[in-house]
Amino acid sequence: MNNWFKNNGTHIAIIAIFVVICFAYFSPVLQGKAPQQGDVLQAKAMQKEIMDVKESTGKGPLWTNQMFGGMPAYQIWVQYPLNITTYGIDVIKGVFPDPVGTVLVYLLGAYLLFCVLKVNPWLAAAGAIAFAFTSYNFIIIAAGHSNKALAIGFFAPILASIILVLRGRYLVGASLLALFMALEIRSNHIQMTYYLFIALFILACIEFYHAVKTKHLAVFGKSIAYIFAGLFLSILVNAGTLWTTYEYGKETIRGKSNLTTDKAEPANGLDREYAYQWSQGVGESFSFLIPNIYGGASSIDEMIKPESNTYKAVEKNLQGVDPRQAIGYVAQNLGTNQYWGNKPGTSGPYYFGAVICLLFVFGLFIVKHRWKWWIFGTSILLLFLSFGQNFPLISDIFFNYLPMYNKFRAVESILAVVGFLAPLLAILAIKEAQEGRYEQKYLVQRLTWSAGITGGIALIIVIIPTAFFSFTQANQAQVLDALTQTLQNNRGAAMEILNGIIADRVALARADALRTLLFIAIGFGITWAFITKKMNMQLAFGLLALFVLIDLWQVDRRYLNNQNFVSKSDLDNHYQPRDVDNFISADKDPNFRVFDMSLGDPFKSAETSYFHKTVGGFHSARLKRFQELVDNQMTKSINQDVLDMLNTKYIITQDQKTGSYKMQRNPTACGNAWFVESVQYVKNADEEMKAISSFDAKKEAIVDQSYKGMMNSKLLGTGQEGFIKLTNYNPDHLTYEYSTAKDVIAVFSEIYYNKGWKMYIDGVEKPYFRADYVLRAAQLEAGNHKLEFIFYPNSYYTGEKISLAGSVLLVLGLGFGFYSENKKKKVVKA
Repeated sequence: MNNWFKNNGTHIAIIAIFVVICFAYFSPVLQGKAPQQGDVLQAKAMQKEIMDVKESTGKGPLWTNQMFGGMPAYQIWVQYPLNITTYGIDVIKGVFPDPVGTVLVYLLGAYLLFCVLKVNPWLAAAGAIAFAFTSYNFIIIAAGHSNKALAIGFFAPILASIILVLRGRYLVGASLLALFMALEIRSNHIQMTYYLFIALFILACIEFYHAVKTKHLAVFGKSIAYIFAGLFLSILVNAGTLWTTYEYGKETIRGKSNLTTDKAEPANGLDREYAYQWSQGVGESFSFLIPNIYGGASSIDEMIKPESNTYKAVEKNLQGVDPRQAIGYVAQNLGTNQYWGNKPGTSGPYYFGAVICLLFVFGLFIVKHRWKWWIFGTSILLLFLSFGQNFPLISDIFFNYLPMYNKFRAVESILAVVGFLAPLLAILAIKEAQEGRYEQKYLVQRLTWSAGITGGIALIIVIIPTAFFSFTQANQAQVLDALTQTLQNNRGAAMEILNGIIADRVALARADALRTLLFIAIGFGITWAFITKKMNMQLAFGLLALFVLIDLWQVDRRYLNNQNFVSKSDLDNHYQPRDVDNFISADKDPNFRVFDMSLGDPFKSAETSYFHKTVGGFHSARLKRFQELVDNQMTKSINQDVLDMLNTKYIITQDQKTGSYKMQRNPTACGNAWFVESVQYVKNADEEMKAISSFDAKKEAIVDQSYKGMMNSKLLGTGQEGFIKLTNYNPDHLTYEYSTAKDVIAVFSEIYYNKGWKMYIDGVEKPYFRADYVLRAAQLEAGNHKLEFIFYPNSYYTGEKISLAGSVLLVLGLGFGFYSENKKKKVVKA
């Protein structure tokens, strides 16, 4: 045991330092506080019904009616108890307070990778810090993109496992790959996993070429076999997650369009404009080196300081007006703030660190390993893809032809992979310099070139920032006209205020360029001292780690700091009911809907879903049919007939003058289920959408003719002499009672989704069909009967069984892998 501590003492010390760093950065967690994250609060509202059911029954439902009239819970919150990695994620989130656990995953995963690459532990620590503290990794934590953060955190250990396999440590490498890839998939951010696979595919191509060149195809083939075995096992472990996601994905806004009349609607995948909405500006790539080159975040924090140029210009030209309010008005109504890129808004730049950028360029000069070309080539490709609409030449090829690529939005987030690769090459450069393969003079020369390139860029921004950057928005002329009009046609005042904003942007860029120069000088000095043996290796690596941390820490604190944390009681009480919410909640009907128009766009916020089952909501994986309903029936004007068929019992509005909320009861809401008098058949989705534009939902059902065979019109009555009512409500199990003298057509105000919903009459499964574009309907036989809708998706239940088998195999694989590894070590020692 003493030998074990002696052999691993450095690793233990570094891990302890990582823990201290995390708690130091997130010190409010020691006071019992938690981060206030916008997306997490939205998720809390989305999950309200799911969590309420889970608390009362011990099991979360697989369906929720809390948003968009109803949708599967797969991408909101679902239990996968037979998936072993579910408990791994729970440990990460449960052992350490949020977000300490996530950042430790960043650090430990990257540290493992650099140790597998046989990097000195202190240099490995520097690399781990460089990856973990890349600004984007902290910005997404601040926003509440918890799943994305975890998915990024597993990038490094996945690559480490692949390296082990490529080195011939097949069993332990493949089993670790299965574990980390299973955790990656269970993090449930397919977009990040997909982007990682692009990078890994390029790596595989390079390794294949090398194998052919060196005539080691058999060894490469064996490695690939073990890698595929590990990947296959990770898929088995996550069978439930992947199967439900695949099945559901085809029915969401990422799936095939149902309409043909709307030519702007994509036939498959996301709308191009929507997918490219957050595209990295070509010039914004310089933020890798100078964080505030484009103003940083969409903020006015620097502009409202009394010493700022904007503040002074407003104070001079708008006497008697609070400059802060005026600047806020300009930012809110004209979209003019510190950030001047083309994105709709941004929480901050992709800053990799001045020291890391210096060493990355240094690596391009001195690293001879083929992985240099993998890192560089992949980074360039991903950079071009991140440009999206700003450089569509390459992006459009991937968007139009690469399978699944058009399922993802915010293409700039592909830079998360570049943020992983950049520190990798930077650390490999120092490792090569350490190994003594090159003459000292050669290394110093290349290091000087690297400092000249990176420092030269920063110096240009310090001296002549407007030589290459305008610091103006693309729509500057329109902004000037709008501001002039706002200032009662005082164009001179408008020009002066906008010039003040530009001057503040320039000042921000200059200040950060100077800061970058300082850190480049420090990084150059430490590396030069190490190369020329003026400084002890361990001290040099320790100092590199320290200054990389200081550099990135300072920038990260701009976007995630103590002000982001609040007491847990404040978070628990974030959603407070209004008087209208309390009034509606007093209604004991178990399943009606609310349409909240007081939120602005009711389909871009989940707040109301915390209190009520809503027609609106917020989710990026909503059902395609419902989105088409919204686009065609609720965007230009609200179709009352559609609100009625969705059983919208209450409508909330807000008085724009007084700010008071009003609640209106909808007397024509159709209820939970009803019998219709007639059926109108249509040929396709286009006709169906047109037909529901104006119809009496209570009397008539609009049905696609493909379902005609599921009805027998000879047996049908009018339904006027019978009744149907909901007697028991559970999100994924609805029970009705009905009575009718003749067969009838019943329509249910429930969203149609045939990938799991089954209908039973007196315990016997019966067919049902779609009506009114998004609802369920069925022909019911005469008499007094009990009807049930039960959501039992095979993709989940069968997938869980496969997950259990995969989990058992994973545990056995890990055990056997490490047993074999340990046995080999004993043989070597003997």
